[in-house]
Amino acid sequence: MELSSILNLDAVRVVGQINSKKRLFQKLGEVVSDCCGVDQKNAVAALQERENLGPTGVGHGVALPHARLEGLDRVVGAFLRLEAPLDFDSADRKPVDLVFALFAPKESGVEHLKALASVSRTMRDATFCTKLRANDDETTLHALLTEIRSSQAA
Repeated sequence: MELSSILNLDAVRVVGQINSKKRLFQKLGEVVSDCCGVDQKNAVAALQERENLGPTGVGHGVALPHARLEGLDRVVGAFLRLEAPLDFDSADRKPVDLVFALFAPKESGVEHLKALASVSRTMRDATFCTKLRANDDETTLHALLTEIRSSQAA
């Protein structure tokens, strides 16, 4: 799945100080509400509910929170680059500064899994993550995130 099909430019943000996972989820809910019309409270609650099952911090400073929501007709994403890393209870116990959240329709199956696999593959690339960390411009971050899959497929 191409990241360009799930990530709008408006859903890419560079964020200053976030003090807690709860505040991070609130910011993600705000972003996805602004750009995709998702109900912010439902998005935050769904992210927290999923996180209660186990941390979505995958290591190396990356978190991939995800949730299923009523009212969505397709998978949508939001990306945050945190200026100050946040303790996230990640598998490797390192703080998180790159967050790619996914929101899928409540009844989605394969599409949600394909999107999660695509994001996971992209964010496992250490060189690519270094490029993300080196950029403060949201347009550049969006371009990096949405062009990487196309160039890998070629």
